Amino acid sequence: MLSELRAVQKKHGDFESMDLLIPDLSGILKGKRVRRGEFEKCAKGGFVFCAGSTLLTTLGEVVSGVPYGADDGDPDLPAKLIPGSIVPVPWSNQPMGQAFFRLVGEDGGDFFGDPRTVLENALKPLAKRGLKPVVATELEFYLLDGTSRELRIGAPMIPGTDRPQPGTQVYNPDDLFEVEAFLDDVYAWCEAQKVPASAAISEYSAGQFEINLHHVDDAVLACDHAVMLKRIIKAAARKHGFIACFMAKPFEEDAGCGLHIHMSIVDKDGKNYFSQDKEKMALPPFSARLRHAIGGLLKIMPEATLIGAPNANSYRRLRPDMFAPVEPNWGVNHRVVSIRVPESDEKNLRLEHRTAGADANPYLVMAALLAGVHYGMKNKIDPGPMVEQGAEIVPKLKIPNRWEAAIDKFQRSKVLPEYLGKDYCKYYAMVRRYEAEQYHNQIAQLDFDWYLRAV
Repeated sequence: MLSELRAVQKKHGDFESMDLLIPDLSGILKGKRVRRGEFEKCAKGGFVFCAGSTLLTTLGEVVSGVPYGADDGDPDLPAKLIPGSIVPVPWSNQPMGQAFFRLVGEDGGDFFGDPRTVLENALKPLAKRGLKPVVATELEFYLLDGTSRELRIGAPMIPGTDRPQPGTQVYNPDDLFEVEAFLDDVYAWCEAQKVPASAAISEYSAGQFEINLHHVDDAVLACDHAVMLKRIIKAAARKHGFIACFMAKPFEEDAGCGLHIHMSIVDKDGKNYFSQDKEKMALPPFSARLRHAIGGLLKIMPEATLIGAPNANSYRRLRPDMFAPVEPNWGVNHRVVSIRVPESDEKNLRLEHRTAGADANPYLVMAALLAGVHYGMKNKIDPGPMVEQGAEIVPKLKIPNRWEAAIDKFQRSKVLPEYLGKDYCKYYAMVRRYEAEQYHNQIAQLDFDWYLRAV
């Protein structure tokens, strides 16, 4: 790591400080900032950091009963930088770098509470079969007006006014011109941080956008890219007078924001595993392997809902009338289903997982996706009939659409603990239930609007 640090600084100049980062249970980056005199020590010998930082609520609170918190003295664990993760921070006022780190458990192995460890454990069953996922993420978000105290769309505007453009204007390239300076910085900063950003599109609501990432054959790295992209988008938004909003459902009558994951599987020779099967469907190159992978994902979807919908706002997105996937179904080239098979050939045959919100932890969503794929192939689970291309769907709510119901389903899961870790699933549910209780104990303005006069 010391030689890597020196090489990065030789290319980009000496850093005055460096952010050391680790994702927590919610996918929020935690860490600390160190000054120049500490770089070499951290790169060469590591450092220590609060282990409980990875097991906090969304508000950063500790939960009683969860280890490495207030109950046991909030202990530190050894930490080490992750090779290949040192990059510059182009939006900083002074030269700055950043790097990811991981925690070392008391047994000397990787710390169970690190989402990176959870994902690596979920990868092992496929790796034992000589298989590797090739994945990419897509993140949807809103740009809000950062100059107003009122939360409102920041772009696009009706020309010559400060009024938001009504209507969806989906896929309108002119909307991208409205935020061109913002996008220019996003792409430049992604290049500096080796984040493989690709297409940007104007999405289904005014002020909503999506930026896609290229496929990589390292699922952990793909999730690193996702959280780095979110950080870059937020920084670029601040610079240009916007607020980047990744809430799953920030506006009642507008489209929600999703985290979509594309996945194919390759064997040790790099060939598409989904395409190598004698048992073909009527529509080649679909195979039993692909069907079983989808079957597993559909089977565990209700119990995995809490992973893709981690907080109260997440469930406002899960409405049948808002184009959000709300039932375990699948189809070809159809954007209303939960598992979509995009237009593809034998080389890039893949599935797209569409149920998670943009507010979800990408490491955990990826881990749950891998669990479903392996579970389905191992047990040869049939996904049932697919939704035909062009078919009209009247969605029926068949996954939990309330926070507590999703927590209950997750806690009763028999599949996910075998892939994500029994202890991790236990404490994940505890944190989410505590957070749900805290949320519902708050008195919202809506209570007064509905009940003050009426009752």
